[in-house]
Amino acid sequence: MQKEARTVYLDKELNIEAYNFKGIKQKFPNHFHEYYVIGFIKNGRRHLSCKNKEYDIKNGDLILFNPHDNHTCEQIDGRALDYRCLNIKPDAMKQIVFEITGKNYMPYFTEPVIFNNDIVTSLQELYFMIMQGEKDFKKEEIFLFIIEQLITEYAKPISAAVIQEINTEIKTVCDFLEKNYMKNITLNDLSNLTGISKYNLVRSFTKQKGISPYSYLESIRIDKSRKFLENGISPIEVALNTGFTDQSHFSKFFKKFIGLTPKQYMNIFIDKFTDKGEYE
Repeated sequence: MQKEARTVYLDKELNIEAYNFKGIKQKFPNHFHEYYVIGFIKNGRRHLSCKNKEYDIKNGDLILFNPHDNHTCEQIDGRALDYRCLNIKPDAMKQIVFEITGKNYMPYFTEPVIFNNDIVTSLQELYFMIMQGEKDFKKEEIFLFIIEQLITEYAKPISAAVIQEINTEIKTVCDFLEKNYMKNITLNDLSNLTGISKYNLVRSFTKQKGISPYSYLESIRIDKSRKFLENGISPIEVALNTGFTDQSHFSKFFKKFIGLTPKQYMNIFIDKFTDKGEYE
């Protein structure tokens, strides 16, 4: 049986995270991230659901997630997964786009999967250089060329993207969840807030956002907990500050979504000079 390894590298020069999940068969539940994800599969086939569309992805396919693109995936061939990706925070992406175009905007990738794409070859080279801690400026050069090709061929400015209109009640729920994620929230709270019955609220929210209200809350809690951990706040404090009953519950929940335990994730950011973490 292939040994499971989860490797993460924080590249401060490019201001991005590089992930490698190798030998895993973990299913990731419906969720979203607050950052961009540019990824590819080295080995193994996965079934991906993103924004209510279904995809079977394999080696050579390019994966592009915008912030808040809800998605879930699972293995479909019985083999262990070897998945690699780059995570880019919105502010960093905006800065890169300005560097390339001279324009101040956020890109919106119109398709989450580009099948059998030649950018993957360049992405693999860049990924290898990041994981090796390469300092040569060739790394940044490749990175800029990749982003230029992606935003030119597969993205629109976010203001020009065709994004589904969200009604006032659903936006009210989203705003409430984002401001009160640390509290114990009930469906009655959301129903009273909007004046919509609980069933109709869940149904309408899921239809419009592609994710249930509770899954939306889970994703917010994960994003907030990541930021706390990046700043060196202990997992037990993070658990208490993000609405979890205890550290054990938080740890299981965090690994289910991120693929690492909170402690493993926090350790990436503790040493500002040694940023590579490998976990088995």
